[in-house]
Amino acid sequence: SPGHRQSVKNQHAIGQGLFMIITIRSIIFNAFMFAYALLSVIVMTLSLPFPRPVLMSIVRAWPRVSAPLFHLFVGIRHEFRGIQNIPDGPFILASKHQSAWDTMAFYWVLNDPAFILKKELLALPLYGWCARKARVIGVDRSGGAKALRSMVEQAKGYIDQGRPIIIFPEGTRTVPGQRIPYHPGIAALYTRLNVPVVPVALNSGLFWGRRSFVKYPGCIAIEFLPPIPPGMERRAFMTELTERIETANDHLNAEAMRHYPYLPRL
Repeated sequence: SPGHRQSVKNQHAIGQGLFMIITIRSIIFNAFMFAYALLSVIVMTLSLPFPRPVLMSIVRAWPRVSAPLFHLFVGIRHEFRGIQNIPDGPFILASKHQSAWDTMAFYWVLNDPAFILKKELLALPLYGWCARKARVIGVDRSGGAKALRSMVEQAKGYIDQGRPIIIFPEGTRTVPGQRIPYHPGIAALYTRLNVPVVPVALNSGLFWGRRSFVKYPGCIAIEFLPPIPPGMERRAFMTELTERIETANDHLNAEAMRHYPYLPRL
């Protein structure tokens, strides 16, 4: 009917107008964040001659300063769920990875975590120097069993110091709704370190997607699930970890899609 067609046209016009606003806000946000990130790396680099706590105070300040800017420029907020599931002692955190946002989020709630990342990043000027000073764990993804042993040895040293270990088991950022096999590194850590593994689900990719210029307003949810205690058989552990994370992630994605109908469809 003519009325229905007019209603569809009106909805389409509203959608185009909203997307235009979101795009303009994203342009401003990306320009500002590039400048802010560059400035932060320069400041961190200048801190390298000083003791490590100086650098780490700057690293921890990054998300706290960034959070209100995310909200101001593109309307992104965040919500942590299940914080009570974080153990008091040392543990491994195994998280879904969808966005650059994920790499800063855990500094809000964890004390001096040790990230596991690809070794090539440590070779980068400025960023690599700062990452080494922060005492991350670099992994040669083409190094096979030798690289796994080196990763576990480094992680054990940090666990003995009481630092939590953070690993993205998929090894790369994924698109919301995408499932890829988890790498064996998480199983090696679990079986050798004898500490709990905290699975983490999140929906950051819906708002700040992988290699996406446009950032969508809304609330990113990051959920700490009940820890998996040590002692499980390797294959059973991998199945349990995968199902916990992916099931919770599906729920978070579905919830966000209901609350924010302007998000791109999965």
